[in-house]
Amino acid sequence: MPTFSERIKQKVAEIGFQKIGIVAAEPLVHEGARLKDWIARDFHGDMSWMALGADKRSDPTLLFPEAKSIIVVALNYFTDHKHDVDEQHGKISRYAWGDDYHDVLREKLTELLNWIKSKNTTVTGKICVDTAPFMDKAWAVRAGLGWLGKHTNLITSELGSWVFIGSLLLDVELDYDTETVEDHCGTCTACLDACPTGAIVEPYVVDSRKCISYGTIELRDDNLPDEIAANLDGWLYGCDICQDVCPWNRFETQTDEPRFEPRNGETSLPLATVIAMEHGEYVERFRGSAMKRAKLGGLKRNAISLKK
Repeated sequence: MPTFSERIKQKVAEIGFQKIGIVAAEPLVHEGARLKDWIARDFHGDMSWMALGADKRSDPTLLFPEAKSIIVVALNYFTDHKHDVDEQHGKISRYAWGDDYHDVLREKLTELLNWIKSKNTTVTGKICVDTAPFMDKAWAVRAGLGWLGKHTNLITSELGSWVFIGSLLLDVELDYDTETVEDHCGTCTACLDACPTGAIVEPYVVDSRKCISYGTIELRDDNLPDEIAANLDGWLYGCDICQDVCPWNRFETQTDEPRFEPRNGETSLPLATVIAMEHGEYVERFRGSAMKRAKLGGLKRNAISLKK
């Protein structure tokens, strides 16, 4: 007879996740200290919420006091398409080609939580998908899903780094996975060498202020920093350079989640269309897309920078 934890893992696979780990909801002491050091170096830029929620990010019981266990899952989002190589188009980061991953993962984790509750009606839980003050990647590493690459993305030996992470905090004790995955980056510096702005200032440390993804998505300034604007290399929203050059992504496989296929077949957008876009068109076009994170003003700013 399989244990409850084993049945949960079977259900996770049925729902469509590729990897799962279960760990105790304990403070992330080492990881929390590294986060505070990163913030002290001002590497979070204008993302003030990172500093405000630092303590909560490293202690799941501050986020969900009843937490005893954390289920961490990974979902493959790789689709085998290429960008338009055309200076009149702006490239979109691969993670935002399809439907908003927050919605997709939350739907799947809700299904999992409802199933768990159907087996144990006393269970309560909290779903975390990137937006909560929760160290998704650190928990994925602790749960044995993969290791943190030098570009600070989770790398899995089976799928590379093209995975989304989701977590489910539960108020019940489960059987915990204790084995972690060894760091297999070795002496490779491909991501550091390829970053055009030098945003990966040292292995495992990214200065967001120099990062093209941060600049084109999170930054709300009217103009991009000169160093980013001069090195956009066609990126309208986000940047995949550090992942594109990672040797571990030779293990990429096509996702079986159709919602991650490019919307309207687009992996890039015409810059002129973005610059001329009205608010109503923006709302309609990016409803249910992660690209709405940049706001219309941000997308227009990025497109204008690419046109210069």
